[in-house]
Amino acid sequence: MSNNKDLFEYLVRLGDNSLILGQRLAEWCGKAPVLEEELALMNVGLDLVGQARLLLDYAGKVEGKGRDEDALAFHRDAQAWRNLLLVEQPNGDFAKTMARQFFFDCFQYVQFEALCSSADQTLSEIAVKSLKEITYHRRHSSDWVIRLGDGTEESHERMQTAINELWGFTPEMFDMDAVDDAMAKAGIGVDTASLQEKWDAMVDAVLEEATLVRPEVTWSVRGSKVGKHSEHLGYILAEMQFLPRAYPDAKW
Repeated sequence: MSNNKDLFEYLVRLGDNSLILGQRLAEWCGKAPVLEEELALMNVGLDLVGQARLLLDYAGKVEGKGRDEDALAFHRDAQAWRNLLLVEQPNGDFAKTMARQFFFDCFQYVQFEALCSSADQTLSEIAVKSLKEITYHRRHSSDWVIRLGDGTEESHERMQTAINELWGFTPEMFDMDAVDDAMAKAGIGVDTASLQEKWDAMVDAVLEEATLVRPEVTWSVRGSKVGKHSEHLGYILAEMQFLPRAYPDAKW
């Protein structure tokens, strides 16, 4: 693939992660345990959507086929999406939402921290801006993992269950393919495999404080880099894409 095709694919992966997780968090509107936490979740979701807009807008310009951020968000079928399987998983209870958020926040933190030094100036600028938000996201989800894990017997059980159920989705974050290799070699992207040790240390420190047990890796799922997803993504896109597909001339 050419450098432009590799860069487009790389940007779409980053943008899709943020957009799908932002959409998932929006589902908590009106349902969060307390008003303060509802506002926090909505703010995190808006941050993620903002990141997605920047990344998909840049991806469209790199592609050069006239697709803008809206076209990429609302007019791609599920097989064309490249988000991690982790972020499309259902919210479940509050503990599961926080476990999912925590795993992704730690990954996105180490990833975007490295992307701040990207040889691509635009991507570097997006990473620098986003890292400020991601730092808050990681602190917020970490605090909840600790609070629930080291809380009541029920909250501890729920958080441990959530950690166990989602653990198999985390290995995919560190997979590398030809696109990742090309972007890392060009100094644009990140060798995500090299980030796992830092992610492990970050996650283990929180789990220990939360009195939670790190699960054994007995299963894992993959496929997002080639458009393979769980059934959940189709439902997310059906809701998210309905209006612009049904009313293509609608103006926001």
